[in-house]
Amino acid sequence: MTTTNKKALAISLYLNYLVHGIGLIILTQNMQALGHFWNVPIATVSYVVSGIGIGRLLAYFTFGYLSDRFGRKFLIYVGILTYLVFFLGMPLVTNITAAYGLAILAGIANSALDSGTYPTFMEMGGKESASNVFIKAFMSLGEFILPLLVTLLEARSWWYGWSFMLAATILVINLGLVTRVTFPERNRTDQQDVVTATQLPKNQRWLATVALSIYGYTTMAIMILFTQWITLFATNELGYSGIVAHGLLSLYSIGSITGVIVIFILLRRQVSETRLLVVANAVSLLALVVMLNTHQEWLTAAAAFIFGFTAAGGMMQVALNLFLRLYPAHKGLVTGTYFTFGSIATFTVPIFTGWLSKQSIASALGSDILVGIIGLVMVLIVWWALGKQTSLTAARQRINHLDRLIVRLLAKRFDAVTAVNEAKQEAHLPVLDASREERVLERVAHFDPNQRTKPYMQEIYKTVMSASRDYQHDLSNARTDADLSQDGRGALQTSNGKDA
Repeated sequence: MTTTNKKALAISLYLNYLVHGIGLIILTQNMQALGHFWNVPIATVSYVVSGIGIGRLLAYFTFGYLSDRFGRKFLIYVGILTYLVFFLGMPLVTNITAAYGLAILAGIANSALDSGTYPTFMEMGGKESASNVFIKAFMSLGEFILPLLVTLLEARSWWYGWSFMLAATILVINLGLVTRVTFPERNRTDQQDVVTATQLPKNQRWLATVALSIYGYTTMAIMILFTQWITLFATNELGYSGIVAHGLLSLYSIGSITGVIVIFILLRRQVSETRLLVVANAVSLLALVVMLNTHQEWLTAAAAFIFGFTAAGGMMQVALNLFLRLYPAHKGLVTGTYFTFGSIATFTVPIFTGWLSKQSIASALGSDILVGIIGLVMVLIVWWALGKQTSLTAARQRINHLDRLIVRLLAKRFDAVTAVNEAKQEAHLPVLDASREERVLERVAHFDPNQRTKPYMQEIYKTVMSASRDYQHDLSNARTDADLSQDGRGALQTSNGKDA
């Protein structure tokens, strides 16, 4: 794949998730308008919203298989077209049953996009871990834009359906972009991932598989629990004002977006994914404990931001990256399996927390601590099971990153060598300057803080300087040939002039 094609493909995939972020909250943001249009209470609209979770639960596993069988682009088309039906149909239907069916289609569209997109980024190569995490940033961007648009439509008394039409318009434009790009080879595997997966003992591989699947549930559940109950908990249990209570959710969102950006940067710098998972889950659990046991507004606010940063800052995607590397030849199926567990969370969490809320709001939100503990235990198991393999992978990724930096610096060094050669040519100096090279080797030994690697570093620089001399000789020869050619043309022109 060309660099241009990779960029175009990445942009089109990210645009889908901008729309998906809108799709996640568009029904809840328009609940009152939809209730008036359908002439039903808000509770009925909430019932329609639950159809999204049903659609995801029904489709993920099947779409994961289809992604491996028929290709990623096919699933992306399915996701875009299904979402189009949802966005175009929802503001127009008047039948609740039809609306519920459209909500199920939205869940199916989400499943199709996930099953096609995450494997695609892994198969594109490069810093695929960071690319998958950045998906969350575009989802958050969509969730940020939509409330502003809905507020504008309400303030101007414009049709609420324009928010649906905006999403549909972006999808139509993006459909044209997707048709023009080439997807990477399906089930393309990195040899390093294959070696890592095959060298892992079978029992550790299965243990990591089970732990990552359960984490797929807990990482979704811990976010759903918080966003569902934090506002009521802050007002009813902590006695905060409504403004402060809603502000906690806003701080959580800001923390989430900030976390995605930071995790994206860390992954591009080849920081260990297992280490990130353990640290982030431990900190998010601590933040939850603080929120449940303090009545100081500033401390609760700080904990809400930290919780968003660590729990919703891309850890779901980081764990999926590890899962995908365990089964590099079955990326679609792995993606479907992982998100199936997350879909189970969207279906079960409101049920058991609703039962707990009858006792107290504190009990409902307090169950999030139990979920956080289970999630932390799961990532610790993953860290133990994949320990040596992930350390080797992380070390190799670090070397790859350093190699890119070294090549860029050597390219700049050759640019400087070109300038040196031109100066030598003008001054009629030889290419070899033995005393200069000795001084370079002395400096190299001085700069290297590791006594054991000094001789190896000097050997590397001897090779670099030898290559530089060869390069200068080539430049000199090319310049001499050019001068001779120019002199020959000048002599020929003079001769022709005399003949004339």
